[in-house]
Amino acid sequence: LGLCLHWYFCLLAETPLWLLLQIAPIKNERDLVVLFLLTFRDITALKQPIESDDSKGGLSKFAKLARSVTRSRSVLVSQFSSHLPNLKDTTKQSHLAHMMSLNADVMPQYRQEAPKTPPHILLHYCAFKAIWDWIILCLTFYTAIMVPYNVAFKNKTSEDVSLLVVDSIVDVIFFIDIVLNFHTTFVGPGGEVVSDPKVIRMNYLKSWFIIDLLSCLPYDVFNAFDHDEDGIGSLFSALKVVRLLRLGRVVRKLDRYLEYGAAMLILLLCFYMLVAHWLACIWYSIGRSDADNGVQYSWLWKLANVTQSPYSYIWSNETNSPELVHGPTRKTMYVTALYFTMTCMTSVGFGNVAAETDNEKIFTICMMIIAALLYATIFGHVTTIIQQMTSATAKYHDMLNNVREFMKLHEVPKALSERVMDYVVSTWAMTKGLDTDKVLNYCPKDMKADICVHLNRKVFNEHPAFRLASDGCLRALAMHFTMSHSAPGDLLYHTGESIDSLCFIVTGSLEVIQDDEVVAILGKGDVFGDSFWKDNAIGQSAANVRALTYCDLHTIKRDKLLEVLDFYQAFANSFARNLILTYNLRHRVYFYKLINNK
Repeated sequence: LGLCLHWYFCLLAETPLWLLLQIAPIKNERDLVVLFLLTFRDITALKQPIESDDSKGGLSKFAKLARSVTRSRSVLVSQFSSHLPNLKDTTKQSHLAHMMSLNADVMPQYRQEAPKTPPHILLHYCAFKAIWDWIILCLTFYTAIMVPYNVAFKNKTSEDVSLLVVDSIVDVIFFIDIVLNFHTTFVGPGGEVVSDPKVIRMNYLKSWFIIDLLSCLPYDVFNAFDHDEDGIGSLFSALKVVRLLRLGRVVRKLDRYLEYGAAMLILLLCFYMLVAHWLACIWYSIGRSDADNGVQYSWLWKLANVTQSPYSYIWSNETNSPELVHGPTRKTMYVTALYFTMTCMTSVGFGNVAAETDNEKIFTICMMIIAALLYATIFGHVTTIIQQMTSATAKYHDMLNNVREFMKLHEVPKALSERVMDYVVSTWAMTKGLDTDKVLNYCPKDMKADICVHLNRKVFNEHPAFRLASDGCLRALAMHFTMSHSAPGDLLYHTGESIDSLCFIVTGSLEVIQDDEVVAILGKGDVFGDSFWKDNAIGQSAANVRALTYCDLHTIKRDKLLEVLDFYQAFANSFARNLILTYNLRHRVYFYKLINNK
């Protein structure tokens, strides 16, 4: 019965509890209760049967092992990993969470749990909400482009069924966005994530609800039943432009998914073109209004004469006034208007399209003032962004120039100068000019230890000496590890130097030279130095160590290692027993010449 229940619980919880049964089989019904609670991770309830048995002195082996598992799950994996060589975590994570996580087997259990929310509440930083914000951003630009165009050119949506369908779909999506905003968390004034449905609804009603509601009403559907060309419905449809105010909320989230400089550069250029589009629509509306009022020297009337598509008036019985007909095509008028606004926003214009009437001149003056401020602001930001994007390259060339000047000033030999330049270039290629210590100093102590464990994960994963190290021990060791890069030909140790560090080779190859003879070739995964945890005396190197290729080394100083080993006595014994020192630099290799006497 216990075996059947065990397999049922293991399949249900997807946990490798059969490892416990191999080491400590179930002997009584109390162990069965412990197995049940352990399977479902009910740690609070698990303490009761274990503590009650422990107080009576009848704690079984299985219960003791279960208690140790509840205290530290990592102890179980480290102690019995030999029984289960390929232990894999079957926990399924989203791709976005996988990219954001450090994803290392030896990482400390440092996780930020998502706040518990009701089933119908969305987290504002989840992957679905991020994709939805991108969709709203694209539809916002679509609305900001099409609505001014339809209003200025009096484009009736009812005349184009496809446009009516597209605009209706956009309105439906905006309405769905309103519903989602009523069920999306937000960050409160104190930095906490607010997930209370009532608070979320009140916050949205007080902030963006009115604007979003006005912008998602289906005005185009109303216009489809309005046969008056100058109906008020087409004017009300301009209210959808207020959806552009949502750009401020979307832009604040873009830096999570794109490079900040690239995202701002694209958005600034799009905003510049959007303003030019708006001004072009206004410019056309002014020219059309002057032409309708009988002014025959406006820019629109001159365009009609140049394109040989002149306007003409016909008497309208409905309005009892002349009506302007014919003229250039809508495409020609819009392109010309956009051309004029772009020339005025980027320069003073070329004169082929110019303001003629008083209304056109007043608008042109206002447009030039706005364009001057907009041009200075946007392209000033663009210049700053481009400089930031190329700052790393400029820093790299400045560093190379300083190194060259230093070599010339101190008359460094050519061979040594080439080695220095090779090292500087290769190091920059590996680090991209980033100062690791400076970045780590930005972080608090706990976060700094987590990052150090991640940076040294290859050393901790590949060497069995660290297998039984606890989380605290790994964090203490990782804080003292340093990473270094070596170019071909660099000497890491000279004969007679004190051996004050233990070196782990992550990538590359090195050679050990003694008396001008190569006695060893070291590669990835090898360890060299001295076993100073066994002998406290500082030894001297009996050979030279030279890099054959570009190498990445992780080293820890002797004093720091002994300090950690002295504090973690249990780990010190395991470390001394399991660490395989590939080459001990203190030991000298003796060569014996064999003479064959015939």
